[in-house]
Amino acid sequence: MLFKDIIGLENIKKHLIDTANQGRIPHAQLFVGKEGSGTLATAIAYAQYILCKNTNGENNGNKDACNLKCNKLSHPDLHFTFPVTTTNKIKRNPVSNLFLTEWREFVLQNPYANSLEWMQFLGVEKKQGIIGKDEALEITKKLSLKSFEGGYKILIIWLAEKMNIAAANKLLKLIEEPPKKTLIILITENEEQIIQTILSRCQVLYFPKVSEENITKTLVERKNIDKNLAVKIAHQANGDWNKALHLVKHDSSDNLFETWFIIWIRAAFRARGNASVIEELINWSTEISKTGRETQKQFLQYCLHFFRQALLLNYKAEKLVYLETKTSKFNLKNFAPFIHSKNIVPINETLNEAIYHIERNGNAKIILLDISIKLTRLLHTKEN
Repeated sequence: MLFKDIIGLENIKKHLIDTANQGRIPHAQLFVGKEGSGTLATAIAYAQYILCKNTNGENNGNKDACNLKCNKLSHPDLHFTFPVTTTNKIKRNPVSNLFLTEWREFVLQNPYANSLEWMQFLGVEKKQGIIGKDEALEITKKLSLKSFEGGYKILIIWLAEKMNIAAANKLLKLIEEPPKKTLIILITENEEQIIQTILSRCQVLYFPKVSEENITKTLVERKNIDKNLAVKIAHQANGDWNKALHLVKHDSSDNLFETWFIIWIRAAFRARGNASVIEELINWSTEISKTGRETQKQFLQYCLHFFRQALLLNYKAEKLVYLETKTSKFNLKNFAPFIHSKNIVPINETLNEAIYHIERNGNAKIILLDISIKLTRLLHTKEN
């Protein structure tokens, strides 16, 4: 993957090219960016630029063989670590090396894809992937060896926040003092979940969302989308290229999440002073709890976005509202007045706390029912 394949991010690409050209490459870097911002794609392009000694214009020259290996994610000095779990094929001690064939296929299809799609690709969407102690031992072994082609060894750790404490502690020394000509790039969507001792050892690079202009331009040029439709999709994607791709295919999980959300909201509104509706909330919690934990977390993140969009609409910031609901007889404008300064903070805290407990394998049915009962009260909170 070349830098020219990355959507937008011109300042970041220039910074990374300059560090490589000047030979001032920090040995441990942390790329922080939301889903769909291009962190993984950029890390791969950066690694390829360094390994193949490409030029500013990314002219292959006599480096065709190197670029071909990188394009297939099979360069012997380019290593990947990513969240994994047990599957029908791998029954115990899962590590990234055992999933490299699947990983290459997954990334080559869409380097902007998310963790839920990775679990779905492996056929284990009801499980959570982690980077564990066994993975840390594998990383130490890989990076202790000499580079295959005599240059840099590069390790990309995708979703580094999925590292458990045991793995993180084992990698501290390596991240602080890696072998000569070794580059470690950690990628995260949530910097706060990276332990402080690792953060302090990395140079951090923050990725902005992809601009609507760049998403529109890319949709028109690469996907042959009509300009007017591309503008609409770019607005709805809210800086997430992965979401834009799903909107093009009309297969966004947001459609299902919207259905779940509206059923939930309607029941929560009616539940106050009506004990019979509590059973509806119990049934709703039971149904959602049957899905995988990654799906549950994605859904709760969607709920957070939905509430924030309603808040913006309530306070007349229509230009920042990109959400368009498809459910009949539900109007975001009618819902917006119920989300305001008195309840948005406790709503956010309640949902984030639920995500935290689901990540730590709490009982999903109890967690979802708990936030449902809290939401019943919060939705009826008056602003004045």
